Amino acid sequence: MVELVQYLVTKLVDNKEAVKVTESEDGIISVSVDKADMGKIIGRQGKIAKSIRTIVKAACAGGEKTYTVDILEAE
Repeated sequence: MVELVQYLVTKLVDNKEAVKVTESEDGIISVSVDKADMGKIIGRQGKIAKSIRTIVKAACAGGEKTYTVDILEAE
């Protein structure tokens, strides 16, 4: 699932080197992007972020593990 999120996010941002996607044991996928690319990931009224979460939810449907996506700003 991390690979899917990594692929989606890197296609949306300009600074691809600043993208970091990690997964925790409890199924939380954390996405960290450059501050300049935050608007491209979140979108207007959060529509792109919601779409990414919907794609992840659909990809893990029927599976035994569920995932949530958190979007963080790079430090």
